[in-house]
Parts: sequence; structure tokens; C-alpha cells
Amino acid sequence: MVSRKVLTLNFLKPVLEFESRLKQLEKILYSSTQCHFSCSIEQEIKQLQLDINDIKNNLFNSLTPLQRLHLVRQSDRPTTLDYIASMMDEWVELHGDRGGNNDAAIVTGIGSLNSKTVIFIGHQRGKDTNDNVIRNFGMASPGGYRKSLRLMKHANRFNFPILTFIDTPGAWAGIEAEELGQGEAIAVNLKEMFSFDVPIVCTVIGEGGSGGALGIGVGDVVLMLEYAVYTVATPEACAAILWKDSTKSPIAAESLKITSSDLKLLGIIDDIVKEPVGGSQSNPKQAFNFLKKKIILKLNFLLSLSSEKRKKMRYHKFRKIGQFYESPLTLS
Repeated sequence: MVSRKVLTLNFLKPVLEFESRLKQLEKILYSSTQCHFSCSIEQEIKQLQLDINDIKNNLFNSLTPLQRLHLVRQSDRPTTLDYIASMMDEWVELHGDRGGNNDAAIVTGIGSLNSKTVIFIGHQRGKDTNDNVIRNFGMASPGGYRKSLRLMKHANRFNFPILTFIDTPGAWAGIEAEELGQGEAIAVNLKEMFSFDVPIVCTVIGEGGSGGALGIGVGDVVLMLEYAVYTVATPEACAAILWKDSTKSPIAAESLKITSSDLKLLGIIDDIVKEPVGGSQSNPKQAFNFLKKKIILKLNFLLSLSSEKRKKMRYHKFRKIGQFYESPLTLS
């Protein structure tokens, strides 16, 4: 297998360099024949390891919104198929929108989660340049949303819960996509997802961008990984629109409220799924377990409710988004 070089983020470079030098020091320690020297510095190395863990914890707890966005865009971050392969007891991918198209930017299929049959749908990014070209960088075409709708209707017909995994910078914005009805395809998905009788659990696993995310993002429960982002437009696009200056993207990222903690306070998402320190890419197995437990918990709760109650909850949840109150200014 060819190893892929992952671009190191600027804010991580000092920490990674320190860790690298610490590992080199450990190698020297264990290969040293001078026992008295090794024993004298062994405790210091252990203390340094504890210190570096504290530094990483503090660093990732204080990431800016734009740094979180750069973190989830890393090529080694787990994708939808990684989560499906690790969480499902067994699964099979299903292809095609039955209209002559099979969009590789969205994967769909049927699987077994904790002995329950479920339908899964998710954006699929590539792992390298060639893969990203095939997957169109996770930007779905109208055919991708129609493929999703076909599987969701199948789930509703056979009473299978629906799990969606959101990870896209946005829907494909090419001329051909508009000619094929991109806006209509997303709008139809929004309408239909409100009408389904089965439970729907949506999870933002990376970058949730604009209508491309919403096209599979209407659910009874919307989860979000700790470092994931969910936004109406990318900070770069927002800065270019508002100020005609993409260098102001850090300001735009702060104003957009794109982080999981911000969106939980605003009621856009229902729950935050913890990630390992360093993001899901630092310990994928642990990340898969965290999300699997949370989805099973939420799914069991939703299955205990009647379909009518779930649909009412779903409707009111999204009707409340954007709600705010004004009070008259009183002068003393």
C-alpha cells in the first residue's frame, strides 16, 4: 500500500515536532548501554509525555472555527465508508438513481447496525487527488440526491431506519448540475424527508456545507462530531461575498457560528459526539466506537416513539431554527 503524505496544519507543527524529538530520545534511551544514564532520564521522558498530552488537550479545546474547518478537511480524516465499514455488522452498497446516473460523491446502501436493518446514505470524499476527482471532492450532483431519495423511499416502504452522514463543502455548483435540476433535487429531498414515517438520524462527520448538506440533513436527531463544522457557506465564500476579500475568512468563520458547540446552543443540532484528541483521524477506531454508541442510543429512543410523534418532532425541530425574540429598548 502506498502511504499518502498528509499536509500538516500550521498550528500542529510545533507539537508534532516536539513529539518526534521525544520519540528519538526514547530510541536513544532504550538502545543505550549506560543503564545509570537511562534510568536518570526515564522519569523525565514520562513527564514530558504527560506534558505534551496536556498541551494537545489545551490546543484542541481552544481551536478557532477556521482551524476546525482545516482540521476536518484533512485527507486522513475518516469518510462515510470508513464509518460504515467499522460500525455495521454487515453491509452492502447500492448504486444508481434509476435515471441513468450513479453519483460517486454520495454512497448509499443497506446494512445491519446492532442487529437492526438500516439504510445508510452519506457524502464520500476522496483520500487522494485521483480519488477526489472520481468523488468530485464530495460535492454531489442532482443524480446523487435522487439516488439518496430512492434509497430513503425504499427505507420508508420496508420500515428501515435511515442514517445519513454529512461531509461536503456543498452541492456541485457546475452549469451541468444546474441544467439537471440541482435546486429541485435538493428541494424534493427536503420535502420528502419531512414526510417519512421511519426514524432518521443525521450526523455531520466533517464539513457540512450549505444546501449540499441539507439535501440529506433533515432528521429526527441531528448529531455532529466535536470538531466538525456546519455552515450556510464556507468562510472563504462568505468573506468573498461580504468583503470581496477571502483573507477575511477567519472573521467570517467566527461570525457564521459553524462549530458544534455554537450550533448546539442555537438548537441547530441535537447532540455533540466526542472525538479523540486530535480529531477522528488521530484514533479512527475510538471515533467509530463513540459514534456507534451514540447512534444506537438515539435510534433506540426514536424507535420507542410512534411515527406520528416522530414526524411532529421533526417538523417542530426545523421550524424553530432561526427563531429569535425582540424586546423594546427601554431608556431609564
